[in-house]
Amino acid sequence: MSEDQMAIKDAVAKTIAPFDDDYWGKTDETGDWPEAFCDAMAKGGWLGIAFPEEYGGSGLGLTEAALMMQTVTRSGAGYSGASAIHLNIFGPKPLEKFGTEEQKQENLPKIISGQEKMCFAVTEPNSGLDTSSLETKAERTNNGYVINGRKIWTTGAQRADKILIIARTTPKDQCAKPHLGLSLFYTDLNRDRIEANPIPKMGRKAVECNTLFIDGLEVPKEHLIGEEGAGFKYLLQGLNPERVLFAVESVGLGFAALERAARYAQERVVFGRPIGQNQGIQHPLARSWAELSAAELMAYKAASLFDAGQECGAEANAAKYLGTEAGFTACETAVLTHGGMGYAKEYHVERMMREAMLARIAPVSREMILNFIAERVLGLPKSY
Repeated sequence: MSEDQMAIKDAVAKTIAPFDDDYWGKTDETGDWPEAFCDAMAKGGWLGIAFPEEYGGSGLGLTEAALMMQTVTRSGAGYSGASAIHLNIFGPKPLEKFGTEEQKQENLPKIISGQEKMCFAVTEPNSGLDTSSLETKAERTNNGYVINGRKIWTTGAQRADKILIIARTTPKDQCAKPHLGLSLFYTDLNRDRIEANPIPKMGRKAVECNTLFIDGLEVPKEHLIGEEGAGFKYLLQGLNPERVLFAVESVGLGFAALERAARYAQERVVFGRPIGQNQGIQHPLARSWAELSAAELMAYKAASLFDAGQECGAEANAAKYLGTEAGFTACETAVLTHGGMGYAKEYHVERMMREAMLARIAPVSREMILNFIAERVLGLPKSY
């Protein structure tokens, strides 16, 4: 890392230092959104780390954004912290890259400052990862569009002012390719037309996910992002950065759990000796360190390629796969190292293991990543 990058890491760590394990344990218990943490990150200017300076950002790259997000999870905040700000880091990129200057000037500074809160509605109950089969429709009117449909796993919709949503503007059977005919909109989250219901889930209680029921949402034509029918292409622009961020977040979470496990193994005495003196404890922890470190290198390789404007699809996908698997294994190892106390909330490693499971599933499954590598890197026939 350069001196500037090390300074970023240190500054982020200083910003989040007040938010300790007890803070995150409480948010996990109560389900309260970590407002104080988000406010601190916004005041520090971190939400705009990867956006141009003319809109209030820092003008830095994916490498610096990844460094910041890894520092967040490694602090013990885990995905309760990372997911609370994750969407701000690259979620608005379609707006920055394909929106009009008026759209960018109106919205990006508000998102970066934390004044405007957004959610991103893509996934649907009947389509899953098959984005080309989305059923939510945006029908043209004299003034714009009317959107009807359902979305699922939409994070932060309980508090969002705005929604970035993709919907079908041209029927699939009328398009030359299945992924065409989808359009992207950034508009007001009108709660008279959008019902958001939280989904009870395994972990990360403080950052809710929702099922959305959209009934007659009127969207002005000025809220269309880019060209009608090109929404899927716009979404693709954010896939590699998102995979890299999930990778480093999982690596950071894994290191956080590993550090707590090593400390416990030094302090816990059984049969007259620290349990960390036993190879049955040492070796799994050492193996997790090696796996996390290797995944970390792949993630920053992908980030450096992205920042250099080079193709990084294989590296970004591999990083997401390796990082999330290593992160979960480290958290599981930390729980087992603690023995019975690993199952207790007191030591926080059970919270970390529950959160680590999330990244193995979202935003893309392990199997789809392996499909991508098999087809695009190894040249094997498409399997689905």
